[in-house]
Amino acid sequence: MARGTKRKTTHKSDLPLQNHSENEDVEPTNKAAEGRPKRSRASKPQVVPEYFPEKRNLEDLWQQVFPVGTEWDQLDMVYQYKWNFFNLEDAFEEGGELYNKKVYLFGCTEPQLVSFQGQGKVTMIPVVVAVVSPFPPSDKIGIKSVQRETEEIVPMKQMKMDWVPYIPFENRESQVERLKSQIFIMSCTQRRAGLRQMKVERLKKFEYCLPYFYQPLQEDELEQSTVVQILFPIDPKPVFCEFDWELDDLEEFTDKLIEEEELHADQKEPFKNFVKEKVREGKKANREAREARRKALEEMSAETKAAFENMKFYKFYPVSTPDTPDVSNVKASFINRYYGKAHKVM
Repeated sequence: MARGTKRKTTHKSDLPLQNHSENEDVEPTNKAAEGRPKRSRASKPQVVPEYFPEKRNLEDLWQQVFPVGTEWDQLDMVYQYKWNFFNLEDAFEEGGELYNKKVYLFGCTEPQLVSFQGQGKVTMIPVVVAVVSPFPPSDKIGIKSVQRETEEIVPMKQMKMDWVPYIPFENRESQVERLKSQIFIMSCTQRRAGLRQMKVERLKKFEYCLPYFYQPLQEDELEQSTVVQILFPIDPKPVFCEFDWELDDLEEFTDKLIEEEELHADQKEPFKNFVKEKVREGKKANREAREARRKALEEMSAETKAAFENMKFYKFYPVSTPDTPDVSNVKASFINRYYGKAHKVM
């Protein structure tokens, strides 16, 4: 409209009706409205449905298994890659090694130098160990490292660990108590947020944990070991070494440490006495272990004995994918000092 032109007044009676119930096609009587093109209704944008890949029934099984003995500040490194354990999932399918069996799973990590995208890098590789057994393989945890002079075998619950049923995705809407789970995982309820208030000694215990297992049907090599760990506490540096009471001569052994300046000459006799005491403790531990095994066998039922005879260990590594390092060259059957070697590596 040109500037200065007088605006034509429109009366309410000339406006089109808004909600006609009898005739929806009433033509507007206003001439201005007749000359104005009808406003087209804006079409609603078509919503394209977003599809998410359906979760596999056991997809998060390996992530739910607590990686026992992994340092807390290393946990994020374990999950920096999108590892896949298709082999573990397939093992529970018909025809698989774990199909229709009662299984107890625990995790661990193995730092290894592996290649990814053409570059070698030390990587925390997650590993899952499956124990086929009608009952929990153990309710205890071993705490041992080269830095610790003594070994502790403590109840799992003392370290806030326990065997808990794993619930597959398809059953997570069901009531857990009604499910007859065949898969149990070692879980830890210790939260990382609570680590700040934890004493260093307690914190380190978690990092030195090893899943414990005792096989009463086999004579444990550790029971018959003639080697003792020596940690002789002197300043400025303690003496750390191993002494074999069958192969080593204590006098020669001590003189060699003095010659190598690992031990002061004036500490020779105290050191020898210290080693003798450790040897006595080692021999006593061997005797007690043999006696405990003999007693356990005498009291063991035929059913329990058969379960130990048929118990199997499977060690699962992540499968190779384009998004993860290839770990096929670093697989090993050794689990830990208590479990020994796996019957099969997957």
